[in-house]
Amino acid sequence: MSRRVLLAAPRSFCAGVDRAIEIVERLLESNGPPVYVRHQIVHNEHVVRRLEALGAVFVDSEDDVPTGAICVLSAHGVAPAVRENCERRGLQVVDAVCPLVSKVHAEARRYADSGHLVALIGHAEHVEVIGTKGERPDSIVVVESPEAAEQLDTNGRPLAVVTQTTLSLDDVASTVASLERRFGGLRRPAADDICYATQNRQDAVKALAAEATLILVIGSPTSSNAERLVEVARLAGAEAALIDGESPLDPALLEGHDVVGLTAGASTPEELVQGTVTQLAARGYDGLEEITVAREDVHFRLPREVYS
Repeated sequence: MSRRVLLAAPRSFCAGVDRAIEIVERLLESNGPPVYVRHQIVHNEHVVRRLEALGAVFVDSEDDVPTGAICVLSAHGVAPAVRENCERRGLQVVDAVCPLVSKVHAEARRYADSGHLVALIGHAEHVEVIGTKGERPDSIVVVESPEAAEQLDTNGRPLAVVTQTTLSLDDVASTVASLERRFGGLRRPAADDICYATQNRQDAVKALAAEATLILVIGSPTSSNAERLVEVARLAGAEAALIDGESPLDPALLEGHDVVGLTAGASTPEELVQGTVTQLAARGYDGLEEITVAREDVHFRLPREVYS
């Protein structure tokens, strides 16, 4: 039997990541280095190193940015307190926050301001969740699992639910089910908060798992959506591993697998995918088939600051 690679489509950059990276690149081109970026612009080490080589400076806090300098807010979003601090310090703020993350922030504010306790389903330490909770800290509580949902005390307040954009839909469903069983009808957004790119990439992994016995996910350990792709692959019955797309593939990883699935998280550049395809071909996986589950044509407008 010939050894083959099944390549997921869609994969790699989503519209929000494309937008964030282009913002930094344009600012570097028009203003010259340094351009300061609060937090990693996206969760991929390869992307961060490339932008650093061009003159981007990544900082943990806006307090680390010199007064008056450009400060790009990363795709993951920030709390209002961060924006207020930027204004106090006279920074030139450029917003690279993904519009889908901004949508969740707006939902959280709306529910909290109408008297609801907001259950934010997500990982408490993830930068996106930290930013969303910061919208209304006293009215938003992070719920990480169905078990945590069982312990939630609303003190009689009506409950609304919003979600970190990069989770698995299956994980969200079980937690929402626990909340609904305990508290009855929940206020929820008309459209699900799981972003289109996250869902499409998870659906593609499930399609790969119908035939591939091993699925390789290219991404960084800090990427929530890449980690979820590994989980989805395993739940679908395949073996799965997170790889960086740059290091040589471990031959032991491929042993016993004639059909290998390959995908990449939404913050992973396509060049790493093609490099991995080349590595696999060199190891005898010379058949290549793309498995397409959706077509993506989403584009987000750039902020006016990159045109000035």
